[in-house]
Amino acid sequence: MQKMFCWILLLLSVVQTNAQSDFTNQIRTYREKQSHVLLQEYVSFLAIPNLAADTINMQKNAAYIQNMMAKRGIQNIQLLFPTSPKIPPAVYGEVLVPNATKTIIFYAHYDGQPVDSTKWSKGLHPFKPTLLNGSLEKNATIINWPNEFEQINPEWRIYGRGASDDKAGVMAILTAYQALIANGHHPAFNFKFFFEGEEEAGSDHLHEILEKYAPLLQSDLWVICDGPVHQTGKKILVFGARGDAHVELTVYGSKRPLHSGHYGNWAPNPALLLAKLLSSMKSDEGKVLVKGFYDDVKPLTEREKKAVAAIPSPDQQMKTELGFISEEMPGKSLAESILLPTLNINGMQSANVGKLSSNIIPTIAIASLDLRLVPGNDYKKQQEKLIQHVKSQGYYVITKEPTDQERAEHPKIAKMVLSDGYNAQRTSMELPIAQNLIQAIQSTTNDQIVLMPSMGGSLPLYVFEKYLKATTITVPIANHDNNQHAENENIRLQNLWNGIETFAAIMMMK
Repeated sequence: MQKMFCWILLLLSVVQTNAQSDFTNQIRTYREKQSHVLLQEYVSFLAIPNLAADTINMQKNAAYIQNMMAKRGIQNIQLLFPTSPKIPPAVYGEVLVPNATKTIIFYAHYDGQPVDSTKWSKGLHPFKPTLLNGSLEKNATIINWPNEFEQINPEWRIYGRGASDDKAGVMAILTAYQALIANGHHPAFNFKFFFEGEEEAGSDHLHEILEKYAPLLQSDLWVICDGPVHQTGKKILVFGARGDAHVELTVYGSKRPLHSGHYGNWAPNPALLLAKLLSSMKSDEGKVLVKGFYDDVKPLTEREKKAVAAIPSPDQQMKTELGFISEEMPGKSLAESILLPTLNINGMQSANVGKLSSNIIPTIAIASLDLRLVPGNDYKKQQEKLIQHVKSQGYYVITKEPTDQERAEHPKIAKMVLSDGYNAQRTSMELPIAQNLIQAIQSTTNDQIVLMPSMGGSLPLYVFEKYLKATTITVPIANHDNNQHAENENIRLQNLWNGIETFAAIMMMK
């Protein structure tokens, strides 16, 4: 009797898997038939500049999304503005299902990082979406956009700002719903769509939108689409994100540039001072030496530790791909490293180099520092720990340009300008809705999906938790080598197609 019961369970499992495969195949078939139309729609979307400070073009982006939503039958479409109407709004819409007892909100952002078009490769422009027959790093070339009778190769890539981060999320989510309805499927949950316009500018006003529209934005789960899949290409589910804060550090020398022959060995050199100061912040093993930097870190749960241990290692692959052989923290894997707080140097500047180099002692040296935070860290406390470290190195710390009196009284002066930041967030893997989400995504692939306690990058997820008491889980879809935040940003078409299938499966989860 017990054997028969086991066979019945196995049979039911096979039937369920086949049903799920049939569903995914339905979505895929629909997408294949619509690929040319979808591609045209996406290219037009990418052609609209999306810098958050560009009010006119951000209005065009928001209007374009509203039109995309309306064409798909999404209801109650509106713009959610923060207190200031000059800040890009969130674009909202909803699908309310009769007798539904749960609500999922799908999130992506439509703004992008600032661009310097002169750094993009020849023939590419951030807001002139361009099709290549593969990866630029593997010597791919520009090709014509396909006509309606030409087959679309899933390995082709679209190059343009926002192609992966994060207009791909908007496109995949809305197309998933489109495919769902076209195939006659009826979801069990209410859906709401929330597309932010200020994420790359720091989401400084997101909390105002969440507070202002709190009753409208209640849900059982926020599904966040941002970031890349695992480096191995496997689909990934991320249960948190690191927090982020910045500090700009300036050290000073003479009030005017000095001839290095006349004053070298005598006048202080701020470039050297800055190099020494920065080197005091980290050991040769990559450990941050700022006092108390790791004290507040919340340890992983046993389930999270098991998930990290099961993550396939991309370390050697990435070292080969990126061209280095040693890691900053020897003995720690990439997966382990991104679960720790970091102190990163984003950039350094002091006088000129190359053809513009001259024989001077510079007047100042500047470094932009990036603090990535994990659960337990408070961004203001981490910034304060860094200030105290600089003071411990003998510096007089100020927040504005030094006066003549301050220069006369203090041998070493550092200006530290702090940015607003946000803390890390992490959702429990134990939640029933998290387990349902895992099953839904697993149904779309034969590969074991990767479960990560936190992504390496930062998202303002704690804001959703703080103001809405919301549960958030991130579902990335972009290729890992998408160059987000940099020149030559791109999306591999297969990743976009996979994202549509992934979100369709989430929309049909029980």
